[in-house]
Amino acid sequence: MFDKRLMELCPESKQYIVGNILFQWLELFMNAIMIYLIAYAIGHFYYRGWSTSDLVPLILGICVTVVVRFFTTQGAVKMSYMASKTVKKKMRQMIYEKLLKLGSGYQKHVSTAQIVQESVEGVDQLESYFGQYVPQFFYAFLAPITLFFLFGLAGSWSTAIVLMICVPLIPGAIMMVQKIAKKLLAKYWSQYEQLGSTFLENLQGMTTLKTYQADAYKNEQMNEESEHFRFVTMKVLTMQLNSIIIMDFFAYGGAAIGILLATRGFVRGNVGLANCIFMILLSADFFLPMRRLGSYFHVAMNGMAASDKIFQFLKLEEPKEKTESLSSSISKIEMKDVHFAYEPEREILHGISLTVGKQEFIGIVGESGSGKSTIASLLMGRQSVDQGSLTIDGKETDTISEQSRMKEMTYVGTNSFFFKGTIRENLMVAAKADEQKLWDVLEQCALAEFLKEEQGLDTLLLENAGNLSGGQKQRLALARAILHDSQIYIFDEATSNIDMESEEAILEQIHQLAKTKTVIMITHRLANVVEADRIYVVDNGSVVQSGTHNELLEKKGAYATLWKTQQALEQFGKETGDEKTK
Repeated sequence: MFDKRLMELCPESKQYIVGNILFQWLELFMNAIMIYLIAYAIGHFYYRGWSTSDLVPLILGICVTVVVRFFTTQGAVKMSYMASKTVKKKMRQMIYEKLLKLGSGYQKHVSTAQIVQESVEGVDQLESYFGQYVPQFFYAFLAPITLFFLFGLAGSWSTAIVLMICVPLIPGAIMMVQKIAKKLLAKYWSQYEQLGSTFLENLQGMTTLKTYQADAYKNEQMNEESEHFRFVTMKVLTMQLNSIIIMDFFAYGGAAIGILLATRGFVRGNVGLANCIFMILLSADFFLPMRRLGSYFHVAMNGMAASDKIFQFLKLEEPKEKTESLSSSISKIEMKDVHFAYEPEREILHGISLTVGKQEFIGIVGESGSGKSTIASLLMGRQSVDQGSLTIDGKETDTISEQSRMKEMTYVGTNSFFFKGTIRENLMVAAKADEQKLWDVLEQCALAEFLKEEQGLDTLLLENAGNLSGGQKQRLALARAILHDSQIYIFDEATSNIDMESEEAILEQIHQLAKTKTVIMITHRLANVVEADRIYVVDNGSVVQSGTHNELLEKKGAYATLWKTQQALEQFGKETGDEKTK
């Protein structure tokens, strides 16, 4: 019923929780005074002890209690907000810091959709836990004790004792359903995360699904998962409804007993009319705080189920602290007998060995699925080597800090991300630069003319640059990479699926970069790396050949075969195009 981890997480919230309890207690006390004044007036009118002129002080007294109750209610709401505000901010900060510690390889442990749901919906659930459930947990025990003494002072200790005995029946009912609720809500959150993950994946791949007309199949799959989630949600709601019925039985049944006992005391002459009315009107308040705790209990269990997921994430084993820094003049990158697998039973790289020297232009080629992009992922530190050695200037990559690596190495893939905002803002992500320098890199990447016809550097980009073509997005990604001005550039299929004009502009700049920088170009198109200082041919996760373009052609191996095939296809494409032109 109570998670100490959450309280230890934000000790500063305790003062606001105490404030909330105090304001609720004052509100209860003011309510009791107001009811006593009303009961007292009814009693005097019944016995004809008051005239209408005596109503003025009574009305004033009631007005004072109503005003005080208004401010106590507002105070309780404010305390509730302050208590939950602190924990939400701290929890999201902890999730963010954990992601930074896990680094770019966090997806090996947890999906992006799960992180989004835990940091947004999951943390929001804690708002109700801290703001409502925890204060109510303590107040629900304080309120009956207060009313117990008030009922005793009103002249009926027997009624107070009976009602006090009935109060624990409600938390007893709550504890009965706690174990069932915990398992059910854990299942609810798992299904919720699964549905969110599937939805995000389908949304990101919508274009591909439409292209291959697979959207109907995915729609059916989503419907099935939605139905599973609906089923679990209905089970949660059924459990909540059943527990509420049980709590209502004890709460209102107990209030009825209190009313009967107070009435019997009045009939027997043991209790005055004013005190009888006072107890009748306040009998329900004996149980309502505990009843409200029961309704908050389900919200709290949802919050605790979400917090369990968050704490599981926060407990994930972090990679060893990386303290090594790269020098300002990297001379060599070396992979020796590197093995890697995304899953234990399916190894992707089988003993890869290659060397990259300072300011060398290196090509890594091979068919799709051969393991080329996995090499890039290892070089950028997104994955860790399972076996073998990957070093930069003799330093194992697992010891190099991510900050140092990102400063000295730049990666450009097929799906570079752009933020909603201006061209200027997206370029300035790479480095602080004046307007002239920004225009220079845009000129290099053949984007300046296009942007001058728009709003220049203030041209707005939609979400992930949806208002640019594929080729324009890749040229903008290259411009941002050039602006970063690092020692090493890794281009992973950077010219795939774009128009010929954009491909030529990008290749020209890559070759220019190769004159002063270390460039590693990963591609399936061999024509892109003809001028490379050395080419590594990867086949089925192994380096099968290495050398210059001419050397590899002379060896008549996998590279020569692939070259002839691609040249024949390109020649066929040209001939077909020429015939159509005629």
